[in-house]
Amino acid sequence: MATVLNHDVAGLCRRVNHFIVELQKSVSGGVSDVNQFDQARLQKYLDAVRAYRDWVVAQPHLDLPETHPRPVEIGPDPVTPDIENEAVRDVVYLLELCRDELVNSQSARNPAGFISFDDQRAMSLVDKCQHFLDDYIKLVQPIDMPESTPSQPLTGSGLMGV
Repeated sequence: MATVLNHDVAGLCRRVNHFIVELQKSVSGGVSDVNQFDQARLQKYLDAVRAYRDWVVAQPHLDLPETHPRPVEIGPDPVTPDIENEAVRDVVYLLELCRDELVNSQSARNPAGFISFDDQRAMSLVDKCQHFLDDYIKLVQPIDMPESTPSQPLTGSGLMGV
């Protein structure tokens, strides 16, 4: 379970982890193409990451001498199963890199905010996801692969219950 000292880093990493699970459990995760609904969801996930990041960097710099350092647990990283869909697997990998870069960044040791270099590293990975969606997934989907899919069992249904 990852722990950081920066509540903004923790907030972004928790969101990224949530989106990773959503992608893993998506309908598209178990087939060879990324359907239009999962493409729209992925776009919203990327928009949400950017919006949270924009909100963080727009906030005033905080002076927290009485409460820093205070560990903030992000929670366990989602276990990444074998994902049938190569495009979904690629996006999950990029989001994992984004999360891991932030967790291990200099910003993670500050009480809040992002150091510009860490911000740029993380947002470059989000931008790469966006380009992958726009310049690859939307252009080549669907792909007919009748002989090689399914190559493994489905990742399982989403969480059930209330």
